[in-house]
Amino acid sequence: VQLVESGGGSVQLGGSLILSCTSSGFTFDDSVIGWFRQAPGKEREGVACISNNDDGHVYYANSVKGRLTISSDSPNNTVYLRMNNLEPEDTAVYFCETDPLYPGYQGPMWFDTVAAGVAGYWGQGTQVSVSS
Repeated sequence: VQLVESGGGSVQLGGSLILSCTSSGFTFDDSVIGWFRQAPGKEREGVACISNNDDGHVYYANSVKGRLTISSDSPNNTVYLRMNNLEPEDTAVYFCETDPLYPGYQGPMWFDTVAAGVAGYWGQGTQVSVSS
């Protein structure tokens, strides 16, 4: 299993970015892929996840709802995170993750399930920096 994040950068307040997560090594169409972020001195926060099964469920943390949009490109095994109206509080390293043992949608609980499991995978992360 391999996940590679890209698209981070430095923007000003109100700016936009599109993060990409390109994946391989598992059945993309039978998976949940999520984005979480880690800022210095803060706990890891799951910000969005998407079910690539037929149900297509999505989840957003309250802190990003209305500003971030997660989407999937199944033929290219890629998940995107479109980030609009960015705030300094969004500054963090963003990771995408999946766990082949948990391909079913669980809403926000999915992040806890993956963190507690032994078969989760994530990439190297991509830095997002927002200045005021």
